[in-house]
Amino acid sequence: MQEALAAAESARLLAAPNPWVGAAIESPSGSFHLGATEAPGGDHAEIVALRSAGYDAQGSTLATTLEPCSHVGRTGACVEAIIKAGVSRVVVGVIDPDQQVDGTGVDRLRAAGIDVVVGIRAIEAAEQLAPYLHHRRTGRPYVVVKLAATVDGRTAAPDASSKWITGVEARTDGHRLRAESQAILVGSGTIRSADPALTTRMVDGPNPRRIVLGSAPPDARVHPCLEWRGEIGGLLDLLGQEGVLQLMIEGGPNTIAQFHAEHLVNRYVLYLAPAIFGGNDAKPMFSGDGAPTIETLSRGRFVGMRHVGADLRLDVELD
Repeated sequence: MQEALAAAESARLLAAPNPWVGAAIESPSGSFHLGATEAPGGDHAEIVALRSAGYDAQGSTLATTLEPCSHVGRTGACVEAIIKAGVSRVVVGVIDPDQQVDGTGVDRLRAAGIDVVVGIRAIEAAEQLAPYLHHRRTGRPYVVVKLAATVDGRTAAPDASSKWITGVEARTDGHRLRAESQAILVGSGTIRSADPALTTRMVDGPNPRRIVLGSAPPDARVHPCLEWRGEIGGLLDLLGQEGVLQLMIEGGPNTIAQFHAEHLVNRYVLYLAPAIFGGNDAKPMFSGDGAPTIETLSRGRFVGMRHVGADLRLDVELD
């Protein structure tokens, strides 16, 4: 499964709104053949791996991070190709909650006499596919809030002289996070104060759809964009219907606080710079009132922690 997980990473920026799946075939002779989901309209990971394996697929073990599909869409059903190829054993990371699959792929393989094992490296596979799984279960995009701050939780100097808190490596990583998202949102205050373009210019990846909560001046660099003045829940419903799997929030503090207060944030990605303002006059990550008691804190778990240049990236998944 390790090979399949690694293969899936190569499809992260290509596959959406389809899931970025990895597959690995181990032949009876011990040779490996890998596959990853192609761009929409292309082959699924299992088909790519089967095509690479050829006759080596007979009697082989196929590992896939997500349950193989059992329905015909723009491509054929993966389970039928697996059966036809003579695969003996299939190892699955997580079941696909899409209503067209949801266990039927595994059932079809077992009915054909193939040994199927589910739940191998499931935590890692689910983490890798979190936006897709969330979208299929809720109909809404997975909401990621990106923050860059000093160790004492401040995002900008009081005199607005700080254009960047973190280093170039962290900013590049943040642009990859943009490329992994199908839409990006900021508040109108951020547009007026910083005039961001919200592109992926620092990495080789697709630009997300740009959304402003409120309105943007006609000459703002964010155009063309969606200017949203309705309820946040309605926006998430709309984006989910349009196939947006991940929505990234980049600011400002009022917008982030609004999403947080309505319990709409799934993950925080925090870039911490080894710097300290040392007072309460610099701009905070959030605005307004927070949790009034320790019992009402928003809690979660750390799902990632790594150095990015001189800075530290922390990923927190909320409960």
